[in-house]
Amino acid sequence: MKALEKLLDSIRPNFEEGGKLSRFWVVYDSLETFAFTPGHTTKNGVHIRDGIDMKRTMFLVIVALIPALLFGTWNQGHQYYTALGETASFMDKVLLGAGKVLPLVIVSYGVGLGIEFLFAGMRKHSINEGYLVSGMLIPLIMPVDVPLWMLAIAVAFAVVIAKEVFGGTGMNILNVALTARAFLFFAYPKQMSGEIWIHNAGKDTFVDGYTGATALGELANTVGKDVASPEVTSIMSQFSAEGVYSFMNSFLGLIPGSVGETSALAILIGAALLLWTGVASWRVMASFLVGGLVMGGLFNLLGLNGFMTIAPWHQVVMGGFMFGMVFMSTDPVTASRTETGKLIYGFFGGFFSIMIRVFNPAYPEGVMMAILFMNVMAPLIDHYVLAANIKRREKRAQLATA
Repeated sequence: MKALEKLLDSIRPNFEEGGKLSRFWVVYDSLETFAFTPGHTTKNGVHIRDGIDMKRTMFLVIVALIPALLFGTWNQGHQYYTALGETASFMDKVLLGAGKVLPLVIVSYGVGLGIEFLFAGMRKHSINEGYLVSGMLIPLIMPVDVPLWMLAIAVAFAVVIAKEVFGGTGMNILNVALTARAFLFFAYPKQMSGEIWIHNAGKDTFVDGYTGATALGELANTVGKDVASPEVTSIMSQFSAEGVYSFMNSFLGLIPGSVGETSALAILIGAALLLWTGVASWRVMASFLVGGLVMGGLFNLLGLNGFMTIAPWHQVVMGGFMFGMVFMSTDPVTASRTETGKLIYGFFGGFFSIMIRVFNPAYPEGVMMAILFMNVMAPLIDHYVLAANIKRREKRAQLATA
């Protein structure tokens, strides 16, 4: 690290004001502060200098995403060979999956960081750190078959409309990654319809590949149909202990789905790191989970369709619920800030996630809409929490002076 520090110090004059590369100062500054603690401090007022700055916090989140990324890469290859009925080695599955997942990551970072650099240069400020995480979250919540040009458009829309127009990192009211997914969902619904694409990889069995329904896509077909009908019974058999979408398969992630969302186990490993380091709020995660379990339990009591008969603990390990709970709802910028507000925000996020996916089969991935809705409601929740605290204090003050 000393050698890298010396190298950066030696080229610094070229990027400072008056240097021949001064127009690229934001690029140099972003690289230097990513590798080392910034050497500058605030000019006025009291401040605290801490080695765990925003870039390192974002880096911890990326590390927490690695289990989901690695498993999702392997699972894409696993689903392909399973669909063909062929056996393959671990590395064959990983390499096949990497061929589809890595281009998504490259496009996400390439387009997103390119826009970040452009806005930073125009505003003459340092590169914002927030996209370090968003750039990884976006490909992990996408179907692996999404065309790269669509992904590029979605990234550009999310970074500009959901972030930069509000002032950049820390100013946005909507989660950037979920905004990208919502854009694709409404602009190109066919690519986000609850089906998953199985890559052909040069085989002769299929022309380009084929699509198969995800667990939520299958369950959406039971809405509005008699629970006892043969069609619903056939679908529900896939969710039994021996079925393709059993609780254990869903928990481990051995089912089709978006890149990083299938394995609840891999996601929980990341959650443990975020909670241990204090990066994410346990209040949001815990209340989000409770909200989903409560809504699933209420649906069990009603039992009006096959979807409602799924056990609550099974509901929360399917689709993007766990991923949204750990990595989306805990976004400190778009979530509630007050301690009580976090509990309210998380509970209704989980509650609405299950409600939307069951009530409206057009939105099989209800967690996306639920979290975006709660992003909008977060300031209002905090407002009423603070107002209630002020009223309680006023009453205590009145009693003390009486």
